[in-house]
Amino acid sequence: MAKLLDPALLEALDSLGGQPFAESVWRVTWAQRDPLAGSFGGGRWSPDGRFKALYTSLEPDDALAEAYYHLSKAPVFSSSHMRLNQIHVDLDNVVVLDSSAVVSLGVTNIRASASEEDHQRAQAIGEAAFMLDYQGIVVPSARYDGRNLMMFPERIDTDKALALLDRQEVNWPAWKERA
Repeated sequence: MAKLLDPALLEALDSLGGQPFAESVWRVTWAQRDPLAGSFGGGRWSPDGRFKALYTSLEPDDALAEAYYHLSKAPVFSSSHMRLNQIHVDLDNVVVLDSSAVVSLGVTNIRASASEEDHQRAQAIGEAAFMLDYQGIVVPSARYDGRNLMMFPERIDTDKALALLDRQEVNWPAWKERA
């Protein structure tokens, strides 16, 4: 049975209101993957299987840090080709959460070492944003001193709101040396 969303969380998130978001974001994907496709796979701000999410970062190094973190958790670091994708986004209704807003909504640690309770609360925030018809949420990055945009593809016309601007091969050794 699905867990009901916290009415206080819905009210707090709704009171923040949405705003337009029009700028470039970055996403690292496997070379053969469509960089504009969302996933039901779940993540920090999206519960597994509930709705599609499209995770991006507002800075290229943030996108690379996020991808590197996930790749480094595998028993063997993948040598498959990955690409850094620059995507122009033009949305009408995005809720922007800075660190203090995230804490006020119940997430005590925004970094990668967050507790399971913080992870569940972040997913509840994402689910509430989806239920309130936001097109996405801007949140602090867990792995870099930057911000991420997590979009809800079901809430946007991807053909009009998203445009792939550039794709570059990722060179992990060169990035690690620079980072």
